[in-house]
Amino acid sequence: MTETQTSTIRARAAAPGAAKAPGRTQTRAQNHTSSGPALSPLGLFTVLLGAALPLIDFFIVNVALPTMDHDLHAGPAVLELVVAGYGVAYAVLLVLGGRLGDTFGRRRLFLAGMAAFGLTSLACGLAPDAWSLVGARVAQGASAALMLPQVLATIHSSTSGSRRARALSMYGATAGLSMVAGQILGGVLVAADIAGTGWRAVFLVNVPVALIGLVLAVRTVPETRSERPAPVDVPGTVLLALSLITLMVPLTEGRAAGWPLWTWLGLGAFPFVAAAFYAVERRADRAGTTPLLPPSLFALPGLRRGLAMVVPFSIGFGGFMFVIAVALQQGLRYGPVDAGLALAPMATTFFVASLLGPRLVGRYGSRVVTAGGLIQAVGIALLMLAVWRDWPDLSLAGLLPGVALAGFGQGLQLPVLIRIVLADVPSERAGVGSGVMVTTQQSALALGVATLGTLFLSLGSSAGMGDALLITLAAQLGAIALTLLMSLRLPRTVA
Repeated sequence: MTETQTSTIRARAAAPGAAKAPGRTQTRAQNHTSSGPALSPLGLFTVLLGAALPLIDFFIVNVALPTMDHDLHAGPAVLELVVAGYGVAYAVLLVLGGRLGDTFGRRRLFLAGMAAFGLTSLACGLAPDAWSLVGARVAQGASAALMLPQVLATIHSSTSGSRRARALSMYGATAGLSMVAGQILGGVLVAADIAGTGWRAVFLVNVPVALIGLVLAVRTVPETRSERPAPVDVPGTVLLALSLITLMVPLTEGRAAGWPLWTWLGLGAFPFVAAAFYAVERRADRAGTTPLLPPSLFALPGLRRGLAMVVPFSIGFGGFMFVIAVALQQGLRYGPVDAGLALAPMATTFFVASLLGPRLVGRYGSRVVTAGGLIQAVGIALLMLAVWRDWPDLSLAGLLPGVALAGFGQGLQLPVLIRIVLADVPSERAGVGSGVMVTTQQSALALGVATLGTLFLSLGSSAGMGDALLITLAAQLGAIALTLLMSLRLPRTVA
């Protein structure tokens, strides 16, 4: 692809209908980045704190579900909604949250989302019954969708060059660590039973953290917004919501509810609703307006190929975290602390790999992602060997080699993929690009819980937990093989 063609693609992604002036569009985007307010180190810490909270809370409930079931007499279907209600609301509203930040100011939306997240976490922690908890979790997911897109958009709009590369690497490290640390923290808090709060502590702990985040954000996070804010795409927002709901709710709730008729009707409607969404967005894009998810944005090769890898990577990650929590607690009878600490090696090696990533990328480019996939595959294979050899007497020491290698491989992949996805997105479309990124990631994480989780739980009741875990890990190994093949088509140089 020539330099002129690349400039034209970027211009179209920035402003549909304005492809005749790629140079002017790029210059405006570059000036916006260079002349806008800079993000200080403390400001970066603050927005990364805002990124960590929603991801931690997606996974923190995994090890708390047994005690929730005992205290609230919830049953499996309602417990699935505690997980799915948050994930669906979160995924459905992420792109809209990015658009609102572009229009009304990302700092303003970040503050509003942080405040709402603290309040809804309090509501979760004080929920008197299971259905109240489900409602509070849905509201918590919606508030997270206001906050999280502003993080990447703020980084994209208030940093440039090597500072942006380091910030995106730190975001990737934060995202991965948060997903693992969520289950570790959940296990510790449930076992500690602080002041008799039990599982409620996994939500109540967010309240003081959100207050600290608000104080820091007021002082350190710069205000940024799009130079050309676009109105909310109502038809696109409604159709995107329907697309994700008709896919994710049936997949998540189907097994626990016994696969009633409504789950099949929802899954049958999904392809038609998704096709209608794409048609509406493409028509708006061609008409020169700004749709919720501009199809022209996918003309950027880094974004298109990076997102295609984020999907199987996140499906495997989300499914693994859910399955391992259930297998350790119900299959091996680990307590919540041991179930959480079993993942500590994964968190440690992920962090180390994330620190090494920027230097390795500078030398080897996107081949770091390929190497990370190979290392992750070896880790999952070692974990399968340990399960096959030692189940049901598998110890923490037996888990350690496979879990540690898998975490190191993931740490080499995720931060680099995030950089690749966002590298070519113009600064004035940072909110839209960030919304696309986090929606894809969050939807895939939820799909991983729904698909691999359903596979594991279905097999566990018939073949036994050990064999079910082996088959589920083999399915994840297939997803890793797919990401390995796709990584060979990534742009060799990472911006």
